[in-house]
Amino acid sequence: MTAFRHSAESLAKLATDVSVPERRLGEAVAEHLRTTMGVNPSPSERRSWDRSLPVLARDLVDAGLGHVEMLVEYRLPLTSKRADVVLAGVDRRTGGDAYVVVELKQWSGAEPFEGDPRLVLVESAPGGPKLHPVLQVQGYCEYIAGFVGALEGRDDAIRGVAYLHNAADPDVQDLYNDVLDDRTRLFTKTRRGAFLEYLREQFAPRSGAGAADRLLNGAVRPSKQLLSLAAREVRDREQFVLLSEQRLAYEIVLNSVERARRADSKEVVIVTGGPGSGKSVIALSLLGELSRRGRRVLHATGSRSFTETMRRIAGRGSSQVKSMFKYFNSFMQADRNGLEVLICDEAHRIRETSQNRYTPARLRSDRRQIDELIDAARVPVFLLDEHQVVRPGELGSVAEIRAHAEARGFRVHEISLDGQFRCGGSRAYEDWVLRLLGLRGGEPVPWAGDDRFEVSPVQSPQELEALLRAKLTEGYSARMTAGFCWPWSEPRKDDTLACDVRIGDWSRPWNVKGDRAVGGAPASALWATADGGFEQVGCVYTAQGFEYDWNGVIIGPDLVVRGGRFVTVRAASKDPALTRGTTDAEADRLIRNTYKVLLTRGMLGTLLFSADPETQSFLEELLGSESLEE
Repeated sequence: MTAFRHSAESLAKLATDVSVPERRLGEAVAEHLRTTMGVNPSPSERRSWDRSLPVLARDLVDAGLGHVEMLVEYRLPLTSKRADVVLAGVDRRTGGDAYVVVELKQWSGAEPFEGDPRLVLVESAPGGPKLHPVLQVQGYCEYIAGFVGALEGRDDAIRGVAYLHNAADPDVQDLYNDVLDDRTRLFTKTRRGAFLEYLREQFAPRSGAGAADRLLNGAVRPSKQLLSLAAREVRDREQFVLLSEQRLAYEIVLNSVERARRADSKEVVIVTGGPGSGKSVIALSLLGELSRRGRRVLHATGSRSFTETMRRIAGRGSSQVKSMFKYFNSFMQADRNGLEVLICDEAHRIRETSQNRYTPARLRSDRRQIDELIDAARVPVFLLDEHQVVRPGELGSVAEIRAHAEARGFRVHEISLDGQFRCGGSRAYEDWVLRLLGLRGGEPVPWAGDDRFEVSPVQSPQELEALLRAKLTEGYSARMTAGFCWPWSEPRKDDTLACDVRIGDWSRPWNVKGDRAVGGAPASALWATADGGFEQVGCVYTAQGFEYDWNGVIIGPDLVVRGGRFVTVRAASKDPALTRGTTDAEADRLIRNTYKVLLTRGMLGTLLFSADPETQSFLEELLGSESLEE
């Protein structure tokens, strides 16, 4: 179940039952999250539930609505982001289902951040500005309405409330200025009477069990995939709903742009997040919004595959849009602050310098690439995942970027994204992968399961290919990838590809090396998105930055299990990037990061195979030996 569920009346009784240990309510919610979502809540979260949930439950009971269902920590579809409470009941006006998303804040005081009504500073709270709670709950409402089948065509059936139950009106008075419509409201303890009246207007005094069932068990519409909406996002209007930290990062960038314009200053924004946390969605949302506002803005990456794909898809039919997508090494001669904003996506791929063997002698220098990017715009924005550094010489990290910015006296904003949108929103899966690969403390652990994401071992590459091909015929997207453990040949003279990836009597070619298609195989940069890409095995350099529904990963002999944990075998790698100058420690980290990237490309599921018997047995032990088709 995607929420801790009780009627308001039963939850209020649970909170006040003196026969159970103190803080029983918080512990009960925590236990539910641990067993159903693989989430281990912090002590502060448990204390928050003990303090806030009884307040809301008593308010519902006092309003005569004790039979309204409270869906506590409701997990939003296809993500690990959770709304504090969704109230489910019967609409007093229509008799249909009605829902109210409640964001509970224990703030005692807050004010707008530097005059920006979308951002707030919270009294005694560390960490800088927060997103206005009304915008936060508005995002939840829009997201749920967009994905839950039970609400299709019924956007008016869901509303939102930010409830600051510890705050008095005078301490948050300015926050009311951003409450613009009746679908999202703000209440404080001063306005408790108005809040109870609001609840009575929304719900009839009847059981909300049916409405809760339909919300929790209703069909979930497909996720909005980045590439399918990229062109409309950049050219026309926003296509994506940004949630919580995503919206906070977005608003901080917009705020920094306007402040830098007014003050003739420079600010740096760093956004960190794991695979699928929405970094590229934020990047495209900013690119579209800022360009529509007439700001000088460009998007840049260090990935040829990602940049060329964005030029092809987002820039289709428009040379002006196509020219907005650049590479990190495009700014060697850029004017200082010639741009208002430079959006550096995949910033973990920043290199020491921009020069390479093709750089003319007149442009060669010791200037750091990170300094070129910072210099190019008044507000450089860096979006990165430090666990995706897969090549020697990639230096993009929070510490590196912050050090360069602060050494020059620039203000730095840092935002961490903790939502998860790829991997079906499975935070548990990403954590499992990090432990599996030794990238996070602790031993590898058995996969506990997640009803939103499937992980399964397969017995052979033939089975892996067959299962993924079946998914393709069902209308899903799918790709096969592998560690860089086989040679990568040039195309043959007859315009075919050599089947370099060989395991027993099964063989397939790598993706195309170059910028042109070979036979029916798409160009390297388009392998993840173009028709025909499934027939080749992708490497990390073509898969990084992309997503597909179903993901098949072949773990090569460069990563094997010995003694109950993975060890790297540098000699088994065919990656030309691992040169003599790459230390063994660097190679170990890069190989593990490579598989972290490969394992986290799928949105619905991942199939795993290793040709090494001990490694395959270890995976089957952790995952269970049942295959997907069973």
